[in-house]
Amino acid sequence: MTSRYFEEIEVGDSFKAGPYFVSKDEIIQFAKQFDPRPFHLDEEAAARSVFAGLSASAAHTFAIFISLTNKLQPPRRVLAGMGWDELRLPNPVRPGDELDLEVTALEKRESKSKPDRGIVRNQVRLRNQRREIVLQAIGNILVARRPDEKAAK
Repeated sequence: MTSRYFEEIEVGDSFKAGPYFVSKDEIIQFAKQFDPRPFHLDEEAAARSVFAGLSASAAHTFAIFISLTNKLQPPRRVLAGMGWDELRLPNPVRPGDELDLEVTALEKRESKSKPDRGIVRNQVRLRNQRREIVLQAIGNILVARRPDEKAAK
């Protein structure tokens, strides 16, 4: 499938990726390296925490989100991420969860300083198999514009 240029993305378009299976071992391994808190490492400690069970760290959840952005269908010609607004993690990611990502284009505008790109503002939702949102945000990305065929000659 051909990836979409800025001109081919319409407000309201939806892009999807997943599922991504989250294992207990992955949660623990990620936590050991990046966020070694008891509720990410030990099931007994996690059971006594506010999460009432083992859960992935916020950094791990965000890393899964980023991984899935590279698999969105249909693909887009993304040049760079510009940042995320209103990032929320309303539900924990648990061992055995299967996550899917949905990104919906909210707005788009041509770059004022670089004519070869545009900016797309997206609603981002990462959900588990129960359709509960585990990560949501407004994301801003730079997307390549279709090359001017006259200029290429």
